[in-house]
Amino acid sequence: MELSTFRDWSSVILLFISGILLFPVMVASIGINYGQIANNLPSPESVVPLVKTIGATKVKLYDADPRVLKAFANTGVEFVVGLGNEYLAKMKDPENAQAWVKTNVQAYLPATKITSIFVGNEVLTFNDTSLAGCLLPAMQNVHTALVNLGLDKQVAVTTAHSLAILETSYPPSAGAFRRDLSGCITQILSFHAKTGSPFLINAYPYFAYKASPKHVTLDFVLFQPNPGVVDPVTNLRYDNMLFAQIDAVYAALASAGYKKLPVHISETGWPSRGDENEVGATPENAKKYNGNLFKLMKKKGTPMRPSSDLNIYVFALFNENMKPGPTSERNYGLFKPDGTPAYALCIATNDGVSNTTNFGGSTPGAPIPGSSDTPLTPPTGYLSITSAAPVSNSLLITFSKN
Repeated sequence: MELSTFRDWSSVILLFISGILLFPVMVASIGINYGQIANNLPSPESVVPLVKTIGATKVKLYDADPRVLKAFANTGVEFVVGLGNEYLAKMKDPENAQAWVKTNVQAYLPATKITSIFVGNEVLTFNDTSLAGCLLPAMQNVHTALVNLGLDKQVAVTTAHSLAILETSYPPSAGAFRRDLSGCITQILSFHAKTGSPFLINAYPYFAYKASPKHVTLDFVLFQPNPGVVDPVTNLRYDNMLFAQIDAVYAALASAGYKKLPVHISETGWPSRGDENEVGATPENAKKYNGNLFKLMKKKGTPMRPSSDLNIYVFALFNENMKPGPTSERNYGLFKPDGTPAYALCIATNDGVSNTTNFGGSTPGAPIPGSSDTPLTPPTGYLSITSAAPVSNSLLITFSKN
């Protein structure tokens, strides 16, 4: 079904106002992933008011769809466009990179506010050495193309990683990159430092709970009130897994000598439906995860970086009916393709409208003195599941979503 008229969208917006789905007019800087692996999505023109209604100021595409970029011209919405893995080999040729930037970025500026290009998605954890070898040259050539066109000051170049690039993540302060990827990652980090671009990570606490619901506390992954856990090295308390994952990345960056690089969460979300073996994929849990996440995005920082902005892109805008894999893959959307809510997500507005989601928990970033604090131990939500190791009780889960 395609919603293409103002009248259709007006009726949807009235649903928000009536209380079925309440989003803030402006809450910090909300990012949303706009995937399009579906055959029933509304036209990009119809999506513009929906993005505005949820208060999103940033949109991340997985390509550089001209229909979307044209539809959002002069809206003020910031865009991250994607250059897919299938194009990386071609981008090793500087002329191809220059042509791609001219066609997919320069052609839409300044009307459409493109601020970043992410080159490749989770490339280093595909275990494809040929593809991994193309990543940095592609990033460098795309950046050079931006320099040649005088666009490098307004458009950054980066890439998105899976949390599986971490070898150690427990406690968060011990975060470290996989040794077998150290060569690639160090060069990419140097590129980020030289060009001033952020480090992107896709983080999904959902996979931690799905893998081991008996060991991972549901409240801990859903940002619900819980005792929290304490990093025994820093004495910092964590009341949710996402912040622990982010700080493990910050620790890994610091260990590699790149403490000042900003970390952006390029994907995170929770599915509202799943198969029988996909524990936790329910509308209620999706409502809690995303509702509480929107609330947290109004605040600054993680326990390790309390003054840093939380740059988070929620996955995703729509359910996508053509995505392969388990049922959950097709049910991460905040909305159904007809523009109606996938579940009743109510979020407090800036003028004090109440919400139906229970927010709470301990204050992020507060060091907890004394020896009686809760230790960071497996029963509270930590264990190891990485690409290189079987399940144990020593590391933070580092799942990725493909």
